[in-house]
Amino acid sequence: MTTLYERDARAVAGVEKLRFFPLEVVSGTGSTLVEPGGRELLDLSATWTAAGLGHGHPAVVEAMVKAAAAPPGAGGLSAVHPDSVGLAEDLLALVPGEGERRVYLGHAGSDANDVVLRACRHLTGRRTVLAFEHSYHGGVGVAMGVSGVHVDAGQAADPDAAFLPYPNPFRPVRGTVEEDVRHCLDEAERHLAGGTIACLIVEPILSDGGLVVPPDGFLARLQDLCRRHGVPMVCDEVKMGLGRPGTLHAFEHDGVVPDVVTFGKVIGGGLPLSAAVGPAALLDEPPASALLTTAGNPICTAVGRAVLRTIVEEELPARAARTGAVLQAALRAADGRGADRIGDVRGRGLAIGLELVGEDGVTPDPRLAAQVVYRAWQLGAVVYYVGGNVLEITPPLVLTEDEAARAAEIIATAIDDAVAGLVKEEDVAPYAGW
Repeated sequence: MTTLYERDARAVAGVEKLRFFPLEVVSGTGSTLVEPGGRELLDLSATWTAAGLGHGHPAVVEAMVKAAAAPPGAGGLSAVHPDSVGLAEDLLALVPGEGERRVYLGHAGSDANDVVLRACRHLTGRRTVLAFEHSYHGGVGVAMGVSGVHVDAGQAADPDAAFLPYPNPFRPVRGTVEEDVRHCLDEAERHLAGGTIACLIVEPILSDGGLVVPPDGFLARLQDLCRRHGVPMVCDEVKMGLGRPGTLHAFEHDGVVPDVVTFGKVIGGGLPLSAAVGPAALLDEPPASALLTTAGNPICTAVGRAVLRTIVEEELPARAARTGAVLQAALRAADGRGADRIGDVRGRGLAIGLELVGEDGVTPDPRLAAQVVYRAWQLGAVVYYVGGNVLEITPPLVLTEDEAARAAEIIATAIDDAVAGLVKEEDVAPYAGW
């Protein structure tokens, strides 16, 4: 009998696949995914954070069904409807900022970032986008060209991109992380002083580059530099924002108010939806320069409003902070035979990175990471790795403390088993991951 995975291999384009094990799922509820045979898996990825409210959340289901029953058209390109306007108004109320602002509505974080970057070039008349090494801002257009992860993988960088080193407290390059911060800021100052920078784009937590949490105050120091030179700072909250870090917005940790904020993934509750919030002067011009026929459609925007309302009303940022603390503590307490291969456990809220290292306790171990996520799937959990050797643990915001404890147990066992040689190379080999 042909499996679902085999059918996928024959029918779906490989360019859109990032696979770590033969995951087949037919349904999901809360933080649980179900395979064709009925086996349940604990979802520790939330589809790379897109299913931030979990699977089948009642608020999402209700909004989707109601909107789909009698939708006022299929997009916001040439007409307005209550939920497109309402979602924009909701975001303006939830995102801090000054002056007259606008909201761009799109389909994914990729297009939101691409539109913002092009708008910054248009508004400033300057071309260079200042981004970070190992960053991720999208898979299309300018956003792809300024994504360090894509450049690392061999994609051509945007010809007008410049990349800064992102300070990593676990792996300081210049002796101490403060020296790395100073070097980064000095490089930023050098670029900004040249008068060619259209904007600086930054992730408040470097996600796909290894779930790196920067030192406290780093964003604030970056913003000071940008404001001194009159350059917009764009904060990419697509993956790490909207409750996940234990605050509504990830940038709140440093007390900054970015010029532009971009959203995606969780805001759509599993549907394609993105947004950017920024100055009217930036997002109003030039007219008709970012056209997507179904952007702002009634179904996605209705769900987006329900997602935002749920995050606030159910106090999910505070819940993420509590559950994340339980999960991090349990991971740090791991004491099996693989415990010495855990180099670092870091994160904020339910954005957690577990870095796997070699026997020397320092050298990154991508081979072990691939084996561990494969073994975790065998044991009943879905978790992926980023940055080569870092488990990215980003479960739904509705994860319970009991589920957090079980997650830590599965991950610890998976590490122990991989170190013990229980994962076969031939089983892992077909799944290249990154």
